[in-house]
Amino acid sequence: MKYREKATVLGCEEIGTRIFSLRLETRQIAAEARPGQFVSVYCSDASRLLPRPISVCEADAGAGVLRLVFRIAGKGTQEFSRLCSGDKVDLAGPLGNGFSLEMGEGKRILAVGGGIGIPPMLETAKRLASGGQDVTAVLGYRDEVFLRDEFPCRCIVATEDGSCGTRGNVLDAIRAGKLEADVIFACGPAVMLRAIAAYAREHGILCQVSMEEKMACGIGACLSCVYKSKEIDTHSQVKNKRVCTEGPVFLSTDIEI
Repeated sequence: MKYREKATVLGCEEIGTRIFSLRLETRQIAAEARPGQFVSVYCSDASRLLPRPISVCEADAGAGVLRLVFRIAGKGTQEFSRLCSGDKVDLAGPLGNGFSLEMGEGKRILAVGGGIGIPPMLETAKRLASGGQDVTAVLGYRDEVFLRDEFPCRCIVATEDGSCGTRGNVLDAIRAGKLEADVIFACGPAVMLRAIAAYAREHGILCQVSMEEKMACGIGACLSCVYKSKEIDTHSQVKNKRVCTEGPVFLSTDIEI
């Protein structure tokens, strides 16, 4: 189910340089959101017509609380970073297809996040860990570490400058730690996901990737967020997949990253 709500801001804080954690009280979206899905957040400034897609970092159905963690990338996210407790925010969601967590049942799992692709892996890891799954989070940063201490599982870190954990990227950390897995769930920049998909293919590991892509409508109409796929899309009748509707999560073998 998808909803349009006026959510109430519970708090907004900077947890890293230009990275903000926004907590919202929602009646419906928090109850329906799944790991890997996103919401479209609308600006109060009418000159900014298009909503900003932001991945779900945490969703507490019982408390009706949705958490979004985002990096300031433009005027829209700059506006969101200035929200205060009690403010109202217009949003739609949950949107897209999330991770198929049942794929990891009874298996060794790596939850891999890179940069601003780390926030959606928090809810993913929480759901997997709460189900008793064997999950290890592998988190890649440029330098500054955020959210690491909130993961409810073993956590391996890689930083480009070597200031924390393994020097390098998430694959360097996986190899350095000699980590083994049957399933990988991953979110991050395309270059990271391309490398993870190749690693999974080489080692015969099932892999789901959550794609980061600029979106316009967020509902599949504009075709601004497509990736080439093996199958013909029923909407466009060509071999592509829309990140906002068929995704953002795909099997790594179903698309060309």
